[in-house]
Amino acid sequence: MLPGAAVALTGLLASGCTSGSGSTAASGSASPSGSASRTPSAAPSGSGTDLQSDYQRVIRNVLPSVVQITSGDSLGSGIVYDAKGDIVTNAHVVGTAQSFTVTLANSTTPLAATLVGSYPDSDLAVIRLSSPPGSLKPASFGDSSKVEVGQITLAMGSPLGLASSVTQGIVSATGRTVTEPGGNGSPGATIGNMVQTSAAINPGNSGGALVNLDSKVIGINTLAAVDQELNGSAAPGIGFAIPSATITSIADQLIKDGKVTNSGRAALGVTARTYFDSNFQPAGAVIVSVTQGGAAQAAGLQPGDVITKLGDTDITSLNSLTTALAALTPGSQVAVTYSRNGQSQTAQVTLGTLPTS
Repeated sequence: MLPGAAVALTGLLASGCTSGSGSTAASGSASPSGSASRTPSAAPSGSGTDLQSDYQRVIRNVLPSVVQITSGDSLGSGIVYDAKGDIVTNAHVVGTAQSFTVTLANSTTPLAATLVGSYPDSDLAVIRLSSPPGSLKPASFGDSSKVEVGQITLAMGSPLGLASSVTQGIVSATGRTVTEPGGNGSPGATIGNMVQTSAAINPGNSGGALVNLDSKVIGINTLAAVDQELNGSAAPGIGFAIPSATITSIADQLIKDGKVTNSGRAALGVTARTYFDSNFQPAGAVIVSVTQGGAAQAAGLQPGDVITKLGDTDITSLNSLTTALAALTPGSQVAVTYSRNGQSQTAQVTLGTLPTS
């Protein structure tokens, strides 16, 4: 996931917000961070006072749109999506709950909310306030395709139960493909095109906003890295946010239909499992079945074929196949290298769309 770095990923769920302890379960919220969508020439070039004024302006504009979400003894964050009371957050923040308590940034009065829909494959969900106040301020979402490395970001949310907290950093990388920690024996979601940020992200931040200096939300902060060599301690300055393009696509579908009808995620059209060689080492992904009329079947792939490469990416397990597919888009063509009866072959496959049910 991060070559050469001994890091893993942890969800950002604050469990028991008054205790200040963070759980490593795959649920939580991330604080909003801002990333400047300006070109380098348009970035603040004056005194430190000018940049400070920019920060304060963004905070005034966006922080009222960031909320705290409580379900049982778990706490996360969310972003006001529209004036009807829809709030977008991470699917791992809502979990299996159907009802929630929401606290607005400018209020101490808890508000009731219920689940509109959840899509764990992209770790996104929408909840709705039962009685939205007239003062509700929806956030403005930016174009995440224009986010560039080095742009300034602000992260807003409720880390460790500290409501309306703000941290700052930069966009460290774009286009990251990240697999979340799983739970109950199941693998976590693999999400492509994530924004990596150096803005501090802590338990309770999941579902919060990553914001640029134009006061636009460019992502939902979702995960932070941990250093396996330091007993799972947080790896400072390595956090990940789901991009705004994914947020708005999934949220719009959940609000309209209560479910996702177009995932926007690439699919090979196979059911597969990890293949182990004669030394019992993972050596590919063996196809168990192919989807009728799917991408793999159209390209001539069959059950029993062992996929060993997708494009230029080596495939050694089912997880590596899933991760490689998450970085691709439906309709794109990719070379699939596979072994059949001990013979290596290659097929050109036009990828389909991941089913939503």
